[in-house]
Amino acid sequence: MKLKEKYPELLARIDDLLEKKHTVIVAIDGNSGSGKSSLAKELESIYDSNVFHMDHFFLRPEQRTPERMKEVGGNVDYERFKEEVLDNIRKNIEFKYQIYDCKVGRLTDYIKVSPKKLNIIEGVYSMHPSLRGEYDLKIFMSIDAELQKQRILQRSGEYMLKRFLQEWIPLENLYFSEMRIAEICDIVLKCPL
Repeated sequence: MKLKEKYPELLARIDDLLEKKHTVIVAIDGNSGSGKSSLAKELESIYDSNVFHMDHFFLRPEQRTPERMKEVGGNVDYERFKEEVLDNIRKNIEFKYQIYDCKVGRLTDYIKVSPKKLNIIEGVYSMHPSLRGEYDLKIFMSIDAELQKQRILQRSGEYMLKRFLQEWIPLENLYFSEMRIAEICDIVLKCPL
């Protein structure tokens, strides 16, 4: 089923914002494996938009201090994301930012961005308190724990599933509950889309 048929309210909200505002920023947060990237891709196929991935802003090794890692939602470089992406979207200018590649553990390629009316931020930690005030529409995507395991296993393999279950999912769940992420969102969607 196409997105237009399944979630007409979501598209109506985006259309309404695009009519009323010069620049629109939509954020999609939620559980790993819930379909955030897929939803962003589907929206990008409907609208002329920029898509930004929070995965490109995970902390570099030298930033992972014990203090920072104790901070709920602190394992993403939200300061750099705000400065390099959100601040420049609002200026309506061309800009570039550097992505963090988890596989090599460092900043790598630059991505050049041209201004577009619709900008989509997708990824866990996109609703960090220092960022959430920037968004015109906030979406949360949830998924059943068993389906989440199946999807991560299929996407990433056994080794990565183990890491997700032991490291990343507990951190995400703490962030979701402590910061009441689903509750502050405008729309909550349940996987599968």
